[in-house]
Amino acid sequence: MNLDQRGRVQAEYVWIDSSGGTRSKTKKPRLIERAVGIPGLRLDAATRCHVNTTLTRRSLQTLSKPVTSVDELPEWNFDGSSTSQAPGDNSDVYLRPVAYYPDPFRQGDNILVLCETWDADGSPNKFNYRHDANRLMETNAHEGFWFGLEQEYTLLGTDGWPYGWPRGGFPGAQGPYYCGVGTGKVYCRDIVEAHYRACLYAGINISGINAEVMPSQWEYQVGPCPGIDMGDHLWMSRFLLHRVAEEFGVRISFEPKPIKGEWNGAGLHSNVSTNGTRADGGMKVIEAAMKKLEARHIEHIAVYGEGNEERLTGRHETGNIDKFSYGVADRGGSIRIPRQVAKDGKGYFEDRRPASNADPYQITGIIVETMCGGL
Repeated sequence: MNLDQRGRVQAEYVWIDSSGGTRSKTKKPRLIERAVGIPGLRLDAATRCHVNTTLTRRSLQTLSKPVTSVDELPEWNFDGSSTSQAPGDNSDVYLRPVAYYPDPFRQGDNILVLCETWDADGSPNKFNYRHDANRLMETNAHEGFWFGLEQEYTLLGTDGWPYGWPRGGFPGAQGPYYCGVGTGKVYCRDIVEAHYRACLYAGINISGINAEVMPSQWEYQVGPCPGIDMGDHLWMSRFLLHRVAEEFGVRISFEPKPIKGEWNGAGLHSNVSTNGTRADGGMKVIEAAMKKLEARHIEHIAVYGEGNEERLTGRHETGNIDKFSYGVADRGGSIRIPRQVAKDGKGYFEDRRPASNADPYQITGIIVETMCGGL
């Protein structure tokens, strides 16, 4: 891994697939581009002109030096039929870079490139939720939306059972595990710490970690991030988590209720503020937002993650999926207003409804749409 790359830069293109996972591949030149510069190779004038033009736009020539702008990164494509994002008879899906980050695995000048997916007809792929979210963010940029998302997840062994749990059995009841320290209370701290460092290296705005209520379940927080940056940072942090866990032979689950019964589920609590909520008198703005959120509760639940009905039962620190509620310091409500916010009369609120597997673009997008669109 320490071999000289001879000035070349590897760019790992990352995208979101049809099942809410991430995929990636490393940018490479096409076959004809590889042929350029080979001693003895003869190309006719027309072909050489085509190759030279292509090299300028699409090949690794654009990555012959460190990247300084996302505009320097070429568009690419992949086989969408292999990711259930396109039919086999029209399988090309295009990758359009939207953000890039230092690569904590390859290091050096190598980068991770987050991409949107686009169809051949020039329209966003149906699983490209970033496109609409970004449009909403740009339209309402004057509102000054900031987001902070709390990503919960569960570490599983290769058998699909929570890591460290007795095989086919259960550990002691919940209680000692939340923010726990010590053998038998926490598991896989090495993975959690490695992921934290990877995010820091990549420039992800990760702001903390903690062990969660269910053993082998953890949480990390990303934010505050303005607008579309929230979804970008959260998705790249998920990619990094899977990639780190791969090194340890451990699986990552974002299921909202990975273990049935008397065990806490996993959420993606979403903290929200605007210029109005952060200003003096912001509590009135927050209370007005509650009315708007209540009016579209069903629409929000529809995009707040699959399997969320098993988690939002009104128990285990959740509200009921069929009922909207909010309160100060209430972790059993749909929305929690922190006590300090109520005391200060301004600040932010926490939407506790999103499941751990929800798409951050859909979460932040519908929140902006609801708060800015009126009743």
